[in-house]
Amino acid sequence: MVTAAAPAPAPAPAPAREDPAARGARAERFVARAATATAALTAAGALGGLLRDQIIATLFGADGATDAFLVSWTVPEVAATLLIEEAMALVLVPAFACALATGGRGAVRALVAATFPRLLCGLAVACAVFVAGAPLLVRALAPGLADPALAVDCTRLTAVTLLTFGMAGYLSAALRAHRSFLPPAAIYLAYNTGIVATALLLHRQWGMRAAAAGVALGGLLMVLVQLPFFVRRLRGADDGAAPGRGAARVAGLTGFAVIAPVALFALARQAQVFVERALASGLPPGAISHLNFAQKVAQLPMVLAMMICTVTLPLVARAVADGDLARARERVERDVVLAGVVALLGGAYVVAYAPQIIALLFERGAFDAEATAATASVMRVYALGLLGHTLTGALIRPFFSAGRPTWFPVAAMAPGLLVTAAGGLALVGPFGAPGIAAANAAGISVTALLLLRGLARRTIPVDAPLLLGRLARLGAAALAAAAAGWGAGALTGGGPQAALALGCPLVPAAFLAAALALRVPEAGLLVAAARRRIRRHLHRFRRPGGNVPGNHETSPMSDPPPRNRTPSEG
Repeated sequence: MVTAAAPAPAPAPAPAREDPAARGARAERFVARAATATAALTAAGALGGLLRDQIIATLFGADGATDAFLVSWTVPEVAATLLIEEAMALVLVPAFACALATGGRGAVRALVAATFPRLLCGLAVACAVFVAGAPLLVRALAPGLADPALAVDCTRLTAVTLLTFGMAGYLSAALRAHRSFLPPAAIYLAYNTGIVATALLLHRQWGMRAAAAGVALGGLLMVLVQLPFFVRRLRGADDGAAPGRGAARVAGLTGFAVIAPVALFALARQAQVFVERALASGLPPGAISHLNFAQKVAQLPMVLAMMICTVTLPLVARAVADGDLARARERVERDVVLAGVVALLGGAYVVAYAPQIIALLFERGAFDAEATAATASVMRVYALGLLGHTLTGALIRPFFSAGRPTWFPVAAMAPGLLVTAAGGLALVGPFGAPGIAAANAAGISVTALLLLRGLARRTIPVDAPLLLGRLARLGAAALAAAAAGWGAGALTGGGPQAALALGCPLVPAAFLAAALALRVPEAGLLVAAARRRIRRHLHRFRRPGGNVPGNHETSPMSDPPPRNRTPSEG
């Protein structure tokens, strides 16, 4: 008996290729959602940082004891730069992204098994070395400090952050590569909560050492807030990818040749703080505190601007890994301009209302009017380098997004550090702390210009002249906005609250008006986006019987159809 042969199974249809326009729209929606959620938690962390600084200023003022604590705070500041914000992220985000692309969760588990234990051992050794060598470190950082013994005790407490920040940065990089941005964005909120709670509870018994103990506790909270989400990602079901695929490439992304230039760049950037505090330690007590409070407040716009680049780093890394340099260039150019807008607008507000901001935030308890005036004068000078700091942070990410060894950022940082050191030595005598801040602004601006030029030639072919032209026009708009706000603040007869409330609508309006007058394309796009949003809301609340919302064929208030934009448009 002959049986009919079973029909051959039909071949599986090839997966449909996603249209580039649809992929771009989906990426933009993801960036918008992630940036909005990240912004909320970043703002909460920044407010927590302000509350932390307010409490320290209120409890301890701006004197020699506060200077001693801030010298010990150099350790967590360096650790944050190396292990959370830059070096760790710039190495591990591309590595985890590559592991997910080539081998799925199995490759991620293999990467964690190969790197995490070694990281913990290295950080534990470094922590022990810093605890033992605290006296030498304090002497090197601030040779003219009035109370080195207190600084040594605080440094031994804050040295714990070398271990906890390293773990927190590792978890943050892994979660961001998985496009999970909320837990990493919450770490500074947890960190500042630990500092504030410990300082309030123990300052009577331990004095300034209570704040240092809070730093140690805050670092532990950074790990705990992310650990459950990290474990959940690792325990997820396999996605069918072969874990061994691309293993050599992933291993290469975490090799010494890749890590060394990233770490050295982060150290070189943080060395600006070393120079500032070494120079300020020879000034009257309180100078280090004035520099610290001024810098922390002045750089808040930079923190908000950098969240854009933090969210888009995995997208840039994926585009570079796919060889799509056009998509990477478009993303980077857009990020640079948007970050510049946020930084310049914030800088204009800081320049216009520095005394009112410092008075409102810090002038209470041990922080008197003299400390307010000194801190505000330094903060206005720091604001001049805000764009340089923001551009440096935005441009360094594309350099390392491909996971290839590159020493150019370190070479670009060296001239800027030299300008900071030489300028600080020349200006600290006649101008004091504001002279140190001016040298910082000049040095970081030199580095930003070198990075922009090097990025266009070496990694991603961005249009450097076009970006510089737009940033220059935005800078002129920021100067006009700062002048308008400064003049209005001088005429305001009320307290700092009235001046700051007036500046909230005045400075952005003056910035936008000047940008439109200077024909900055981003200003026109911002106005057009606002008009579309207003139309959408008006259309939603039309009277019954009008056009149906969403019927763009008959509605006269519908949004214009999307168009293809040039890579430089925002």
